[in-house]
Amino acid sequence: MNNSKWISNPQSRTNSKEIEGSLLLRKSFIIEKKLISATVEVAGLGYGVYTLNGKGITDDVLSTPFTAFDKRVIYNVYDITEKIRTGENVFGAFLGNGWYNDVGATWNFQCAAWRYNPKLAVKILLFFEDGTETIIGTDSSWKVCDGPCVFNHLRQGEIYDARLEKDDWDMPGADVSNWENAIVVRPPGGVMEPMNMPPIRIVRTLEPIGRTKEGYYDFGENISGWARIILKGETGREVVVKYGELINDDGEFDQRINLMTHLEKQPLHHENRYILKGKGVEEYAPKFCYHGFRYVSVENAPKDFKIVAEVVHTDLKTIGFFKCSDRMLNLIHEASVRSTLTNYHSIPTDCPHREENGWTADAMLSSEQALMNFDLKAAYKKWMNDFKDVQRPNGQIPGIIPTSAWGYNWGSGPAWDVTMLLIPWNVYQNTGDTELIVQMWDNNVKYFEYMNLMSEDYIVDYGLGDWCPPPDCKQCPTEITDTAYFFVFADTMAKCAQLLGKESQYYIEKSKRIRESWRKHFLNRRELEECQTYLACAVYQGLLDEDECVRFAEKLAKLVAEKDYHIDCGILGTKYIFTVLSEYGYADVLYKMVTNPTMPSYTYWINQGMTTFCENWQMGHSCNHHMFSEVDNWFYKYLAGIRVSPDGVTIKPVFINEVSSVSASHRGISVDYNRSDLVVKTDRNCRVILSDKVYDVVPGTYKFTLNRS
Repeated sequence: MNNSKWISNPQSRTNSKEIEGSLLLRKSFIIEKKLISATVEVAGLGYGVYTLNGKGITDDVLSTPFTAFDKRVIYNVYDITEKIRTGENVFGAFLGNGWYNDVGATWNFQCAAWRYNPKLAVKILLFFEDGTETIIGTDSSWKVCDGPCVFNHLRQGEIYDARLEKDDWDMPGADVSNWENAIVVRPPGGVMEPMNMPPIRIVRTLEPIGRTKEGYYDFGENISGWARIILKGETGREVVVKYGELINDDGEFDQRINLMTHLEKQPLHHENRYILKGKGVEEYAPKFCYHGFRYVSVENAPKDFKIVAEVVHTDLKTIGFFKCSDRMLNLIHEASVRSTLTNYHSIPTDCPHREENGWTADAMLSSEQALMNFDLKAAYKKWMNDFKDVQRPNGQIPGIIPTSAWGYNWGSGPAWDVTMLLIPWNVYQNTGDTELIVQMWDNNVKYFEYMNLMSEDYIVDYGLGDWCPPPDCKQCPTEITDTAYFFVFADTMAKCAQLLGKESQYYIEKSKRIRESWRKHFLNRRELEECQTYLACAVYQGLLDEDECVRFAEKLAKLVAEKDYHIDCGILGTKYIFTVLSEYGYADVLYKMVTNPTMPSYTYWINQGMTTFCENWQMGHSCNHHMFSEVDNWFYKYLAGIRVSPDGVTIKPVFINEVSSVSASHRGISVDYNRSDLVVKTDRNCRVILSDKVYDVVPGTYKFTLNRS
């Protein structure tokens, strides 16, 4: 595909018309010989829907995947053998703007170097029984016209005028005499690569569970996707579908949330507008955007009307399961899973409505639980390539990836940028596969030198810190968490170097000096010991000796208890606190913290009706973020006791009186226990640790007697 021509509409030649809407492109071709196989390679920028003889060639949606398109473009490959017919065939493409042509001012994507009108590259490969082959590529013989989606913005929504539809436009024999010839346009600039991760799909359909008031539908859970409407009415009627996460006491959208998503001077505010053509039953769902929502309002619907919600995200394979006797913990687990899935759309996003941005720390902080729940290696491999594409020659990277240029000078820093190293490391820890470590080695070498350049006396302080803490939190100084990640980066680079057979001494020495400097600057500042994040960071990041860890963990448990079992951390401290308190015997404190019914806590979110995790503890701004999801890793690693590493699997549950039973699995390992028995099923050698007893077992099923009161 690297040498394929790109085509668009003739107006793209002079840039006299900026496309806010959509394009239809088609190519007719004749098959006269017996066909053996046919494939199509296709990239539509920004998003494309593809048909052959009027029928979709795939169940993928929202293709092409988001990248820095001037560095890398991912194309899809589909087998269309069974869809080819003898005689005339027509390949059709329906293109919208997507990430390629941001028609609104959002995080500077409207200024992206790659930005231009939608364009298409296609290569159809036909192999015949007589040994010949034919290639049909995009060129000026393709036909093009404006599509019926007259406005689309990847965050704000669509306006679709069904009166402008071209009947049977992608079918053989269609009258295209008034269509124009496409023109060959400049490529987006990026190297072309085939799709190597699961696609985005419609994974579930939800019926409304009720109405909050007339015209408002409740779908029961916060999702990413869209509403599909089936309706019948007169021509020209405009039906407006709006999306929201929260409802106020009057049953209408809570504008505290929705106003955060609005763009100035935009025709839409997270909505879809459908204009009926007035010919029988019509059906509509967006093609070039998705929304984050639980509730939908519909204005001006005809009497003959039906609505469903379609859940849309990258179709990640589930490899984990968790359930226990505590209903609230189960709801928290479900919210974590839902938050993770609905925030994966070819990249891990922060939220599925206001931003849809690939915030680096969000994904890093939730990656361990995500790897327990889903097979993410291929998806992460794609995202790591996005890191490569945006890294500057001096090693610097932005806080959102991909980016057009925004985020280098704000929104990044050690706690965010370490994602480029820790996600490959976490994949290795979970799977034993070093591919991503190898893939990112040179990039991480460059970034470490950038971090080294930014340090003074091995202290760094140039990024975001413990983001989104509760109100009145004793917030941890950023230099503490930044320098801790400087140490972690050096220490992990040393481990990776040893793993890959590279020189590690440089990183070993650097990690020693950073650790010494951290301790010199921060260890004896007693006022910091009133900060939960500081205490947890020091232990979790390996900056203390063992006797110090015991003291810090005890102090941390007391601080949580003194806060009436409330967490007093932002996203960084929340990552650390679960491991620290569990490893040092305070899992009961964590349980009380997690199940505390008052804010800030996970249970508070659930009791307020949340089905996903929020952006902050007070439930402002966004109700679907996954960055606080370390609690779900705690469920697997400590409550179920499934601890996976390249050295093997250890089963070591932490028993809590309030949780009488747990059932969990990950890949080929399962753990089930109640108050009397524990059953382990394993497809590999593993170690089971119960109190002071250690059992080394081979693949099989094992039952152990427990003495839980």
